Amino acid sequence: MSEVGTKETIETINPTTGKSLDHFEYMTNEEMQEAISKCHQAFQSWREVSLEDRAEKIRAIGKEMLKAKEELSQLMTDEMGKTLVQSRQEVDLCVAICEYTAEMGPKDLKTEEREMVNGVRGRVSYAPLGVIYGIQPWNYPSYQVVRYSIASLMAGNAVLLKHGSNVTGSGKMLERIYQKAGLSEGLFTVLVISHEQSDEVIKHKLVRAVTFTGGPDIGRHIGQLAGAELKKSVLELGSNDAYLVFEDADIDLAVETSVKGRIYNNGETCIAAKRFIVTEKVYDAYREKFVKAMCAVKMGDPNDESTELGPLARKTLRDDLHEQVVQSVEKGARIACGGKIPEGEGFFYPATVLENVQPGQPAYEDEFFGPVASLIKAKDNEDAMRIANDSRYGLGGGIFSKDEEGTIKMAEQHFDTGMVFINTFGLADPAMPFGGVKNSGYGREHGGFGLKEFVNIKSIMLR
Repeated sequence: MSEVGTKETIETINPTTGKSLDHFEYMTNEEMQEAISKCHQAFQSWREVSLEDRAEKIRAIGKEMLKAKEELSQLMTDEMGKTLVQSRQEVDLCVAICEYTAEMGPKDLKTEEREMVNGVRGRVSYAPLGVIYGIQPWNYPSYQVVRYSIASLMAGNAVLLKHGSNVTGSGKMLERIYQKAGLSEGLFTVLVISHEQSDEVIKHKLVRAVTFTGGPDIGRHIGQLAGAELKKSVLELGSNDAYLVFEDADIDLAVETSVKGRIYNNGETCIAAKRFIVTEKVYDAYREKFVKAMCAVKMGDPNDESTELGPLARKTLRDDLHEQVVQSVEKGARIACGGKIPEGEGFFYPATVLENVQPGQPAYEDEFFGPVASLIKAKDNEDAMRIANDSRYGLGGGIFSKDEEGTIKMAEQHFDTGMVFINTFGLADPAMPFGGVKNSGYGREHGGFGLKEFVNIKSIMLR
């Protein structure tokens, strides 16, 4: 936060260079109240628009994002440090979400006819709630916004956004894209506000529901605020996802996929592969290849297409990550590669592997939001699953095994997470539900489930 003139501002910093990008003035309380009122007014008209016409607007948003792909991708890379290649992939995913929602939304939200047990006719309709408030993080500057806003708009709601402060420019650009696609003014509104102001938005009488992606501590605070106001919330609160290497795994595939799963998006992904639990039978073979591959990861300018790992988004994030590594080593972990802050400009941190990871260490217990992998040895497949579930989190996880049928059974019956990836690593897909359990939060997005999180499911009965 800084001051320009007499008004406080957000300053965005390029993590590759450490230099200033832009400044954005915070809204006054009066400006915030007016923005909420305009959003609600836009909802009054939008709720009357047919599902088919809403879908056309959603398609138009996807088309406008595609037109702005290069500009938006470059801005995301400049603001948070992801590689430019992955920024382009993020925009493509957002376009796919728009297309999928436009295709499936009218079907999923269509009023249903039901036969009741007493012979009375029944109808189930899905009515929009009103203004939906999204508090979103910086690690996927476009996707995090599109994930909740497109489903909310398709359902007939209006949308407010408080974005991560270091990607404020990306949030404002998305607002322009949505408006260019034909959304009425106010229907999708970015609030440039403080945390204290954000609490007041949750309490506002015109705000009907809240969705948040971030850490569990802030998630508890937001969930409590929303609950006190009897407002529904969806919380996605991160994880320390375990990827299990079973005794019959294809080791080369497991290593290649594990490295991608750990360093993708510079390791700053809630559903990234973080703990690698390897059965004793294949541990040595996996460890040798995994450490070698992590040591070979190319770190550098995210604008260079050959770069695999860019900088962390903020200096404080790098400092916190390194402190977790130091504390883990103090408690018995060993550094197999990486683990040192490099000299020079920017907020870089190398691909790192910690071994001898045990309970009580941050590397075992906590989420590492950066390219640090925790390597853990298990006795056998069952022990690997026990260790995986020995976590307060439950967002996602993975299993490497050639026994597809047995692995599916293990995933369905024993893996205590919202998502499981078999012989691949976790990326979102518009057709599949996204969300977790335990301290990873509650609620689901994508796969049609997100469309019905923020609607009034009405029962209408007729004689």
